[in-house]
Amino acid sequence: MAGSYEIKRGHAKNYDLKKVMKECFGDVKEKDGKLHASFGAIRNASASTDGKTLEIDTEMDKTVSADVAAKTVSVWNDFLLKTTGFTSKERLQRLKAKAKKGEL
Repeated sequence: MAGSYEIKRGHAKNYDLKKVMKECFGDVKEKDGKLHASFGAIRNASASTDGKTLEIDTEMDKTVSADVAAKTVSVWNDFLLKTTGFTSKERLQRLKAKAKKGEL
């Protein structure tokens, strides 16, 4: 599942993507210009950023327990907050606004 997340203006100056991925997911590897990590139900997350958007592609394991899935969602939301500067509620509002404008 590929996704693109807008980064709050000026926020990208405040973090290092590799450091945040390591903090949230553990071991991080660099390959083909992207950072790769796994955690819980996330088999692989490959990410890159240009400072304005976070591009991320994930492969999920749908056979995990409910506890693992819940922990994965929590860690994923924490990762997106740290990398984009937007809470899940703010990301949803921005997504709805883009959909309303026909930008999706």
